[in-house]
Amino acid sequence: MEECCSTKPKKEHNHEGHDHDHSHEVQDKSMIQLFLPAILSFTLLLIGITFDNFIENNWFNGWLRLIWYLVAYIPVGLPVLKEAYESIIKGDVFSEFFLMGIATIGAFAIGEYPEGVAVMLFYSVGEVFQAMAVNRAKTNIKSLLDQRPDEVTILKDGQPQTVKAEKVNIGEIIQLKSGEKLGLDGELLSEKASFNTAALTGESKPDTKTKGETVLAGMINLNTVSQVKVTTAYKDSKLSKILELVQNATSQKAPTELFIRKFAKIYTPIVVFLAIGITFLPYFFVDDYQFKAWLYKALVFLVISCPCALVISIPLGYFGGIGAGSRNGILFKGSNFLDVLANVQNVVMDKTGTMTEGVFKVQEVKFGSEFNKEEILKLVNALESQSTHPVATAIHNYAGEIDHSIQLENVEEIAGHGLKATINGKELLVGNFKLIDKFNISYDIKTDNIVYTLIAVAYDKKFVGYLTIADSIKEDAQLTINKLKALNVKTTMLSGDKTSVVQFVANELGIQNAFGDLLPEDKVNKVKELKAKNETVAFVGDGVNDAPVVALSDVGIAMGGLGSDATIETADVVIQDDKPSKIPMAINIGKQTKKIVWQNIILAFTVKAIVLALGAGGLATMWEAVFADVGVALIAILNAVRIQRMKF
Repeated sequence: MEECCSTKPKKEHNHEGHDHDHSHEVQDKSMIQLFLPAILSFTLLLIGITFDNFIENNWFNGWLRLIWYLVAYIPVGLPVLKEAYESIIKGDVFSEFFLMGIATIGAFAIGEYPEGVAVMLFYSVGEVFQAMAVNRAKTNIKSLLDQRPDEVTILKDGQPQTVKAEKVNIGEIIQLKSGEKLGLDGELLSEKASFNTAALTGESKPDTKTKGETVLAGMINLNTVSQVKVTTAYKDSKLSKILELVQNATSQKAPTELFIRKFAKIYTPIVVFLAIGITFLPYFFVDDYQFKAWLYKALVFLVISCPCALVISIPLGYFGGIGAGSRNGILFKGSNFLDVLANVQNVVMDKTGTMTEGVFKVQEVKFGSEFNKEEILKLVNALESQSTHPVATAIHNYAGEIDHSIQLENVEEIAGHGLKATINGKELLVGNFKLIDKFNISYDIKTDNIVYTLIAVAYDKKFVGYLTIADSIKEDAQLTINKLKALNVKTTMLSGDKTSVVQFVANELGIQNAFGDLLPEDKVNKVKELKAKNETVAFVGDGVNDAPVVALSDVGIAMGGLGSDATIETADVVIQDDKPSKIPMAINIGKQTKKIVWQNIILAFTVKAIVLALGAGGLATMWEAVFADVGVALIAILNAVRIQRMKF
């Protein structure tokens, strides 16, 4: 319990009170090996029951009968008793293994040998199915993500040579044939190549890359032979980080999961003491008290009360939700974020790169006639080369090659405003009009009615003019807002872009609230206003520039996980293919996961309550108890696994 919030990798199958990794055991064994102990026990049990009830004999009794059923019990019982012993040594006395151990040993003590064997047999079969379910969930996620080839073809002195992927050094060149999968992250050296990026984004639509662009491990080359220069070691590739992130996601537990774990830790000892009470207390209140009869009722009670169904099916449900997200290119950093998204009331989003393409194009340049347009553009282009903002790319694409002879001094990026530098002893300012106002430079134009992003320029304390830059709305942005409205989620857009541009985009999409001209601290204040209403907030942005808002919001969702390692580190949820339509999908996955988890909780408690009531009235035997424990656990597991087959 104390390490549930650790950042260390977790074992996927962790019943309260034991740390063994069933999924690892399953991986190492065949189906026959897994079920062999149960088959042996079942065969011996059937033969024993046949001798007891269907074949008349006078020899199958006494010590022979006890030894027969003990031999039937050992293959399934011994591993469980061993687990119980190991749990006790670690200080956890009241594990489910302990419950099953005392229930079955008790059954033997009162002569109910077949029932003792049957309880342990069905419990062991249930454990194998649980382990298989966990292993399948884990394997599904791994196969979805970690699809890198073991070997790659590199060029050595112009000759192709096949080597192990993990042995390839940074700077070496990979030759990638059509249909081959890239083994390491790198830079495309060929002029153009198309890739299937499904392993990373969940999207099979081809993504065309041009020379110099980044290509990632897991992408499949779709056309001609391409060459890629390796830029990242095998263990540090984007796919490795994503895989590690998803596999470690189970360390961040949802409140429901944490509650059930705490509940099981308190609940199990209470059950044991109640069973002791059921055995001995009736002696003081019942006239015809029979120790054997009341001990049997107590053992039935113990088996029914075992919290197995809850302890495994709930983590498995959340693990299934994380897997469903991975399949659709959505990475959840923990099951707690599935819970938050299931109940989210507000989605607050950035504009650029989230709801718009983030690919800017210069529309027009309006400089004063007294300035040399070409010269000023060269200076602006040189200064913007210091920035990674999409606006800088747009200006570079418009102005052409950077003049490296221009000497930039005292370059400074002013957050939420723009860039400042000194050139030839003169101050150059490039940014929004707030930057111009900050330096008290006068201008005589009205900017409010221009529905474009404006980049103002001032040089040598004089206002030069401005460039207008436009960005296009993403094709699935409208669908995103419609789906969020259908989920009764309120939408708000916050942007540092000018208010008229932000309002235009918001009106086009039907976003309820929109605010522009915001500095990072203004965004924080807007989110604080929503939080003050006791409403849950998900913030969607680039996860780096908006780090304060991401930290303040209940869940931070980053767009463009393919673009930035820092994004993966910062955000709670990463959408890998930049598609805003994955936001309502993530919320829906959260809702479906929560629904399945609560179905399992209600099923387990209802069935156990009914069988307990029957047991208290003496109507339930050990067989009903087995169903209440193992049967319900298996039904809950099948229900939990169901989420991995859902289409969102």
